Amino acid sequence: MKQSIYRLCIELTNKKWSSYILRKFVQSRLSKPFIPGFISTYKINVDELQGEIGEYPTLHDFFIRKLKGDARSIQYGNDEAVSPVDGLLAETGPISDKLEIMVKGKPYSVLEMLGADDKASSYIGGRFGVFYLSPANYHRIHSPVDGTVLNRWSLGRHSYPVNDSGLLYGKAVLAKNYREVTELQHRQGKVAVVKVGAMFVNSIQYVNESDKWRQGEEVAYFSFGSTVILLFEKDKFQFLSGKSVPREVKMGETIGKFNE
Repeated sequence: MKQSIYRLCIELTNKKWSSYILRKFVQSRLSKPFIPGFISTYKINVDELQGEIGEYPTLHDFFIRKLKGDARSIQYGNDEAVSPVDGLLAETGPISDKLEIMVKGKPYSVLEMLGADDKASSYIGGRFGVFYLSPANYHRIHSPVDGTVLNRWSLGRHSYPVNDSGLLYGKAVLAKNYREVTELQHRQGKVAVVKVGAMFVNSIQYVNESDKWRQGEEVAYFSFGSTVILLFEKDKFQFLSGKSVPREVKMGETIGKFNE
């Protein structure tokens, strides 16, 4: 019953007109007075900001804020992957032979997530990691590895919440939401970087259009938050052992190592 009510409410609110109104408001100067409240509510560390609070003309500009150059340390490594975002490393685990991953006890189809068998089959038996960004987080996305862009594509139309309620009551949101996928060729194997859109606003903006991604460099940002999923091929990668999941991570910190 709760699941049905939740889905009905989300379907009723997640419409083109509501998305338009929300987007126009946060991108207008009418939203600027809400920035201090946003900072207070989410306990954002303003010492990391690039620039002063008063310099942000809209709530949207603050939401996609950049950080000072020394705010994050990139733990570079040719055989390692780093976190692409600030957020919660919510889940890691195996990709089954049926191309499914388990998140919050629910199965998600990697085939549906990537949209085609020829794209998904490379990840059978591999590993996955799910990174959830809350409204409080820095919302710019960085490359987890050095790699060459093999392909990039988008799927889905609507976006539903990917918070705890969304994962519990939503219908396969990680595989159905609007998403942008970039597949990289690392020297140790392929890596899929799946950027999942948030509720109401499907805006994922690229800032790097080249065919080379360098570990730690900014490649895109979410206009509104959401989730990044990393997929690794079979026998190619292991997440750090001895580290609990879920746990908070910072962009640039090592999350695992490629197998030799």
